[in-house]
Amino acid sequence: MNLNKVFILGNLTKDPELRQTPQGQAVCTLSIATNSFYVDRGGNKQRRVEYHNVVLWGRQAEVASQFLKKGSSVLVEGRLQTRSWQDKQGNQRKTTEIIAEKMQLGPKKTDNILENTPEEKVEEENEVLPEINLEESEIKTEDIPF
Repeated sequence: MNLNKVFILGNLTKDPELRQTPQGQAVCTLSIATNSFYVDRGGNKQRRVEYHNVVLWGRQAEVASQFLKKGSSVLVEGRLQTRSWQDKQGNQRKTTEIIAEKMQLGPKKTDNILENTPEEKVEEENEVLPEINLEESEIKTEDIPF
């Protein structure tokens, strides 16, 4: 049995980048930071930041570019994929990315304060932010523009 599944919950480090493939399919790239905390040998609390590159396709890419911006929180479920290419100097390059299958937008913030008051939040609990499923059949390696 094999499993390639990734879940990350973090904040965007820059605005989403939306592009179109030559065939007209939307593709969006995100850079997401996640934090983990630990106590070092000296007893001091330390923070470690990891950065993740995420690729979204189709309608999911359009929604991400419309509703997300630098600092937005987002939950991404997907799979790891490594690709390689040759750069302009002829060097072989590799990168590992998360290909998003589902995305859940986090709460909207204004100046680091949630826009909704607790009373408004209770009323809006039934209003779930859009969860977008991406059918694996929509992703074609030849459609990747980079």
